[in-house]
Amino acid sequence: MGSFMNMAPGSRGLTVAIAIMLCLLWCSSLSYATESDLYCLKGIKNSLDDPYRYLNSSWDFNNKTEGFICRFTGIECWHPDENRVLNIKLADMGLKGQFPRAIKNCTSLTGLDLSSNDLYGSIPSDINDIIKFMTTLDLSSNNFSGPIPLGLSNCSYLNVLKLDNNQLSGTIPLELGLLNRMKTFSVSNNLLTGPVPQFASVNVTADSYANNPGLCGYASNPCQAPSKKMHAGIIAGAAMGAVTISALVVGLGLSFYYRNVSVKRKKEEDPEGNKWARSIKGTKGIKVSMFEKSISKMRLSDLMKATNNFSKDNIIGSGRTGTMYKAVLEDGTSLMVKRLQDSQHSEKEFMSEMATLGSVKHRNLVPLLGFCVAKKERLLVYRNMPNGNLHDQLHPMDGGDKTLEWPLRLKIGIGAARAFAWLHHNCNPRILHRNISSKCILLDADFEPKISDFGLARLMNPIDTHLSTFVNGEFGDLGYVAPEYTRTLVATPKGDVYSFGTVLLELVTGERPIHVAKAPEDFKGNLVEWITQLSSNNKLHDAIDESLVGKGFDSELFQFLKVACTCVLPEPKERPTMFELFQFLRAIGERYNFTVDDDIGAPSDTGGEDNMDELIVAREGDEKY
Repeated sequence: MGSFMNMAPGSRGLTVAIAIMLCLLWCSSLSYATESDLYCLKGIKNSLDDPYRYLNSSWDFNNKTEGFICRFTGIECWHPDENRVLNIKLADMGLKGQFPRAIKNCTSLTGLDLSSNDLYGSIPSDINDIIKFMTTLDLSSNNFSGPIPLGLSNCSYLNVLKLDNNQLSGTIPLELGLLNRMKTFSVSNNLLTGPVPQFASVNVTADSYANNPGLCGYASNPCQAPSKKMHAGIIAGAAMGAVTISALVVGLGLSFYYRNVSVKRKKEEDPEGNKWARSIKGTKGIKVSMFEKSISKMRLSDLMKATNNFSKDNIIGSGRTGTMYKAVLEDGTSLMVKRLQDSQHSEKEFMSEMATLGSVKHRNLVPLLGFCVAKKERLLVYRNMPNGNLHDQLHPMDGGDKTLEWPLRLKIGIGAARAFAWLHHNCNPRILHRNISSKCILLDADFEPKISDFGLARLMNPIDTHLSTFVNGEFGDLGYVAPEYTRTLVATPKGDVYSFGTVLLELVTGERPIHVAKAPEDFKGNLVEWITQLSSNNKLHDAIDESLVGKGFDSELFQFLKVACTCVLPEPKERPTMFELFQFLRAIGERYNFTVDDDIGAPSDTGGEDNMDELIVAREGDEKY
């Protein structure tokens, strides 16, 4: 500051002018980046068929608040209040179409994951102009065909390149071996031929090239050098070339014909293209480890048959931890099989986690019956829940009437609170859920709530500590994430309470966590923000689901709503513990006899919640229970 004041007046004026000019240029670049990213996402949405409405239900471009695109499903930003896209993660959404070239307009993009969709056509030859600064590109498990473009070798920032489980053909550009930042490379289950690139920065295993019969040059399949006899044979063969050319043409024609027939037949047998399931189908003798004697001697082949080879028609739910499939055994027994998302844990670590979770039993937890490890796949077997999840009961896809009356909603709220209180306070080891939503609350034949996905957070990939991670659902689905996660980056019991409070608000209002139908058109916030606004205007009664009002439950409804509001208070210390919350809800439903005398024991230590905070931090540091 002193040196600035010592400048001559003319110099100071020039310095200020330069600073203003630089500021204007910087602000202009931010504005351009924002508009460019908007154009990028609009182009992606318009170019892809979205049969499950993942994008159509979340990507609302009419919202003009700061950082609004950062709350879109699958979008991570550099900062939650700035519309500059960092990562696009649209895996396993059933999206159809060709590679969306509009991605080029996301000029700050560093990661793209379009895996496990139904994308087709070729990868653009000018891919290096579309993803200039990309560090991660995952196009695996689609239907891309044609060659791997040479342009990828010019994407010098690539750390991860996954092209496995497609229909790619031709040779792999050897120039890819010059990408010195590469850490992960996979092209297995394609139609590739010729030698493979030699990477200096990563030891690519044979699994990365598996099921490409024409590839060579890696450890288990070296390329054969031509011998002198082969050279002589080539000369002799050239003399006969004119005679055999016509035969080759006929042979190639027949080959293409039969290949097309084969591809068509495979499509008919596996129309959804779930190639991961095909990759483990031929695995022999793999058993399913069972925790209960009621179902024994089950093998992977039984699960394949029971789920129709994990057909997409059998999908009954999908979330951050994985995809759930309905399975029906030959004897008519109905089960659910969850395919976990990619886990970095070793098989030994996974088995240890399963031993822990298999011992966790409670009347309001979905029973984990067993598990299976097949190659890199991790499958969990659960008892079937005939009435699906709470989310679909409260928010029917067809927009039909909600079937849940108030006493049933109250029963579900109390039962779920009982389970979470037990996990937090009475389970040994105590468990944070970290992914609470109305989708993780399943309903049995009697609509008794059963909590799923408990304890699975630690089986996922290590959580990205970037600030945008926490506002885009890494700790939970959109609308359920506690606000303090953006500051602390640490999961806590009070964070679970916030998420469950949002579920309670869903129960009493009938509204979705991020799209509030009853709110004014100009309101662009989520359910908690809408409730906060109504409360500040003394209009909290207006939040209650109108289909429940005037049926003799009004007092209970308002009490329930007030309890839910305490769970979503901004300050974690002001929220109740799960044990306190369960007691509040049980008191509201006392006349219904929903609970038994020995439901949940009081926490043994008065400082249990604080001690648990310390325990969770220790767990995240040493990765042990």
